[in-house]
Amino acid sequence: MSGPLLGVAGIAVMFAALFLLRIPAGFTMAIVGFFGLAYATSFTAALGMIGGEMWNIFSGYGLTVIPMFILVGEFVHYAGYNDSLYHATNRWFGHYRGGLAITTIMACAAFSAISGSNTATAATMSTVAIPAMKKYHYHPILNAGSVAAGSTLGVLIPPSIVLVVYGIYTGQSIGKLFFGNVIPSAIATVLIAATVIVICRRHPDWGPAAERSTWKERFQALPEALDIIVLFAIIMYALFTGVVTATEAAAVSCTLGLAICLVRRKLSRKGFLAAVGDTVRISCMVFMIIAGAVIFGRFLAITRLPYEAAGWIGSLAMPKGFLLALILLCYIIGGCIMDALAFLLISLPIFYPLVVGLGYDPIWFGQIITIVTTMGAIMPPIGICCYVVAAMAKDIPLSTVFRGALYYIPAYIVTLIILALFPYGTVLILSNLVR
Repeated sequence: MSGPLLGVAGIAVMFAALFLLRIPAGFTMAIVGFFGLAYATSFTAALGMIGGEMWNIFSGYGLTVIPMFILVGEFVHYAGYNDSLYHATNRWFGHYRGGLAITTIMACAAFSAISGSNTATAATMSTVAIPAMKKYHYHPILNAGSVAAGSTLGVLIPPSIVLVVYGIYTGQSIGKLFFGNVIPSAIATVLIAATVIVICRRHPDWGPAAERSTWKERFQALPEALDIIVLFAIIMYALFTGVVTATEAAAVSCTLGLAICLVRRKLSRKGFLAAVGDTVRISCMVFMIIAGAVIFGRFLAITRLPYEAAGWIGSLAMPKGFLLALILLCYIIGGCIMDALAFLLISLPIFYPLVVGLGYDPIWFGQIITIVTTMGAIMPPIGICCYVVAAMAKDIPLSTVFRGALYYIPAYIVTLIILALFPYGTVLILSNLVR
């Protein structure tokens, strides 16, 4: 079997193992990649190559940014800041029609600014927002859909774990990726919130208005929510000015986050241990996906499939915008059928060199594929955020959660169009300022 055909066969076996045997993505990529390497070279050579790759990836300090950003998100979660954020935003927006759904999205955005994880945001906000919306008789489609869509902001808003992994894998500045993401994530947040307004105009009974809070109550709810805003602002300012690296910023965020939680006396000993335990579990899952993707990527490189595919696509007599659209379609489909981070790492060896060769800015492309793969988190059949919301809201069927989440897909599409039409004004204007 020739090299590229062996690569295609490896991809087919990997997807078969994922969907028929239901082996987790990280283990699937590692197993298929190792045996593919052994077939293409030898068992001993495969062990040597994998050992070298694993040492190169995991012996540096770069990946420590992942568990530290996860840890500060867990501190915030177990300190109960999710309740504070929801309470504060509800005071300001809850009295509008659909206001609780808008509150949920804004609270998700605020929590995402520290968490960096869509599944953590989905689990956290489901416990707070869904019962509140049930109390005011929100329709289950709007209720569950707003939580699922809002939770996807956990991947978009810095510190995004997907952007961190993208930066490490491609060698791009994580600080530039974070600041390049500020305007796109703001656009997505506004459009997702605006979707609630559109839904409630078509279905006024889906989102009844809650009681109007007084101005005094609104300002009284702000102080604890400001803790998170200040923490986020300090991290981003330090990154922007070049005072710290991304790894150092993650360490600073952990220290400040823990200090704030302790000073406010919001984090118990039990909560601290639970935060550490969850961080270890989530980090191991992410690292296993990275390890599996590295092994599988090495296998694809040996088969030369990425280079052959990039050369073939590049030789097509098509406008580069059309080629980019085809690549993004692959990401949308891939995000629908498997974990977004896993698919991102599988596909980057194939598409990243092609996109850069077409003349697209790698920082801009990072924002684009982050948004596209995030769409997969609320689209069937995988839609991990929808599964989390359905698991937390026992009386709302999974099908209802998916129906509600699909209302927000146009918001992502419009965001992508804006980024495609105005790459400098939306991404590069801020990323180019980072030192």
